[in-house]
Amino acid sequence: MDSITVENYRCFREKQSVRLAPLTLLVGENSTGKTSFLALIRALWDVVFRDNVPDFRESPYDLGTFRDIAHYRGGRGGQADSFEASFDLLSLPDTVRLSFGITFEERDGSPFPVKRSVANSETLFEAEEYLGEKLMLRLKTQEDEHEHYFDHSGALIDEVTLIHIVTLLIHFASGFNTDIKNSTIEREQFVKGFDNYLTRTNVLSRDIFASYDSYLGQNRPFAGAPVRSHPHRTYDPIRPSRDPEGEYIPTYLARVSRRNQKEWKTLKDALESFGHSSGLFDEISVKSLGYSDGAPFQIQIRKASDRSRGSRRNLIDVGYGVSQTLPVLTELLRDDAPSMFLLQQPEVHLHPKAQAALGSMFCNIAGKERQIIVETHSDYLIDRVRMDVRDGTTSLKPEDVSILYFESNGLDVKIHSLQLDKDGNVHNQPEGYGQFFIDEMNRSIGL
Repeated sequence: MDSITVENYRCFREKQSVRLAPLTLLVGENSTGKTSFLALIRALWDVVFRDNVPDFRESPYDLGTFRDIAHYRGGRGGQADSFEASFDLLSLPDTVRLSFGITFEERDGSPFPVKRSVANSETLFEAEEYLGEKLMLRLKTQEDEHEHYFDHSGALIDEVTLIHIVTLLIHFASGFNTDIKNSTIEREQFVKGFDNYLTRTNVLSRDIFASYDSYLGQNRPFAGAPVRSHPHRTYDPIRPSRDPEGEYIPTYLARVSRRNQKEWKTLKDALESFGHSSGLFDEISVKSLGYSDGAPFQIQIRKASDRSRGSRRNLIDVGYGVSQTLPVLTELLRDDAPSMFLLQQPEVHLHPKAQAALGSMFCNIAGKERQIIVETHSDYLIDRVRMDVRDGTTSLKPEDVSILYFESNGLDVKIHSLQLDKDGNVHNQPEGYGQFFIDEMNRSIGL
């Protein structure tokens, strides 16, 4: 995602757009909407690329009902009856910029996407529920505009000659309470008919359809919780499926170490590289207490010194920071990692040295194919990112980093998009950015 626009969502009343980058850092005081922002990103992804009505109460986010999510304007303004959000992305390959928009209204107490759109610079497709009974599809170009209606059986209501405009929306629109997927015209026929239509009208290039399809098979963004699982002295294997708290991570490590030595060596080396640079540990290993995949096991940590390799210690017997950061590290480093990470306070329980090392890790992993969006309260992490970009120790350029500052103003929050220059300085700072730290520093030196 290159940018996101939001209006009437939680504490964001006014319509505002902010820039996302390969590495985006969300900063600001508590209760200024940073977690809500992360939840919205995942919800938009679910609507567009998974055909799902998003669950705003799914862990690690629980935003409540529609009335908890739509902006409350206060006084006579009351509750907003809908909220809107959109995002832009550069298609694969990098040929066309696409913009996806969603309007949510209340349905059975929860937010429901009643209107969706996808557009490039020349063409707009919209799908909208009409009085809860019909689905309206609209195609708008620089030359003309067409509207078509479906009932809930998927049958056409009006005489339609442009049914094939649904090709690009075949997944996008299917989340409505209508049976577009099971229409009498199969997907292949949609594609063929759509291509014929493009040839006649020169509306869009085939690249848009191909690029949109390329996103459908990608893994869902990983959303990490601010507090991870507690360490145990001994683990029994569990089903190794992702969870925000990282409860399954020890089982995942044990499984890889037992089944794939090459993959385990790569992951182990990467974990130990971070462990050494952060001062947390120098070696990680899995000690099996049996001979089968179902046998219990322990996670062991070794801290070395110049004179001694040290002894292996159980994960539960070392600093809490190791067990809290291990799920984040493993998710970032595993070979089937998704293209997007939404992380809340990954620096929890870490010493400033380790917080800074985490900033370097984000710089080394983020890039064109891997987007990391981090909510953080750590100046050490942010400063390390600034210095790594300045010193050229990362492939990230200043434009590859975005700092979003969330500033509260009564019942509303304004998001400021800040940028780095080649010297690592933060530009476009509002007056209140970093003021607390300046005041504390002045007080400490007696000014």
